[in-house]
Amino acid sequence: MSLRDRQRADTRQRIQRQALRLFSDQGYDATTVNQVADAAGVSAMTVYRNFPTKEDLVLYDDFDQLAATSIADLPQTGPLTDRIGRAVLATLDQASTDLLLVRLQLMISTPALQARHLDSQFRLQNAFVTAICADDPTLEYAAQAAASACLGVTHVALLHWAAANGEPSLPNLFREAFAATFGHTL
Repeated sequence: MSLRDRQRADTRQRIQRQALRLFSDQGYDATTVNQVADAAGVSAMTVYRNFPTKEDLVLYDDFDQLAATSIADLPQTGPLTDRIGRAVLATLDQASTDLLLVRLQLMISTPALQARHLDSQFRLQNAFVTAICADDPTLEYAAQAAASACLGVTHVALLHWAAANGEPSLPNLFREAFAATFGHTL
């Protein structure tokens, strides 16, 4: 990664952290983009260049890219649900849980974010399908079904984890939900 790319990523992370702090302290609807810009020490234009909408300040992450990379690196054997489940687990293990918890709690409690969260789930499903079908395009329907099922399991584990204020281990909750749904562990 070039110096410029690292600086952009650092700026994006600083903006998002300040936004999440303000949203948690003041409430999502009560916080303006200008307040986020001031807290992050950037202009409102810089905020919008990095996050086109206010919702993106909460919803943006690299989960899609990480998960797609993870699934592409896994052996192409076994049921698709197991491949996707292992990719989700690997990505959850890499997640910054402090930011993830705040983001999830905001998504759950803020109606404006709930619908956009579903959009991000759809993008993640498409990332899995694209990664799987890169090797075998005939798997598209099966990959869509498997990705959707695994994301349902992931969603349940994430909601439970967020409701418990991040106390249980998120990877363990995912493993439990996966085993309850598919009848075996990863």
